[in-house]
Amino acid sequence: MHSMRVALVALLTLLLSGCGYNQIQVNDESVTASWSEVLNQYKRRADLIPNLVQVVQGYAAHEKDVLTQVTAARANVAGIKATPELVNDPEAFAKFQKAQGEMSSALARLLVVAENYPNLKADTQFRDLQAQLEGTENRITVARKRYIESVQNYNVGVRTFPNNLTAMVFGYKPKANFTVDDEKSISTPPTVNFQKPAAPAPVPAPAPAPAAAPKPATN
Repeated sequence: MHSMRVALVALLTLLLSGCGYNQIQVNDESVTASWSEVLNQYKRRADLIPNLVQVVQGYAAHEKDVLTQVTAARANVAGIKATPELVNDPEAFAKFQKAQGEMSSALARLLVVAENYPNLKADTQFRDLQAQLEGTENRITVARKRYIESVQNYNVGVRTFPNNLTAMVFGYKPKANFTVDDEKSISTPPTVNFQKPAAPAPVPAPAPAPAAAPKPATN
């Protein structure tokens, strides 16, 4: 009896391995890990916002619309419960992506406003936040790219035969992924640069017109 049970367990293990069950588990864990990193980097960015808004407000308090937009966008992001299960809900995932996109747009407008205040750009705390923000945007880009690749591998695994049969039996479904209009935007992080642009080259003065030839004398 014991030997029969061992044989059944061994047979079941062999069948699960052959039908892609183990690979589905590996891909699923990869998605979970890469998603956690995405959330971690987005949180890092959100944590920078209050200090950034405070510093900008100290030099440009009358820019209320932009400051309010950034604060509201951050509150909207914070209001979304970003859990590991969110990747299994396309509608919730789309809502999360939309909120993060609005956060990026509001933050970009704030940085454009900051460009108009030389004293703000020279502020030590602002420059430190600028460097942290630029580094975070780079990390977000890398984390999103890894997540996209992990989900692609997972989704292919649960949609192709014979793994799709195993996925159907155990309830594994395709996961939500980021969508972009331009794939290049994933590999090219936004530039955060407050350096003063170089002055345009002076336009050379036009050369003087040649003097007119004297008219011949007439008798």
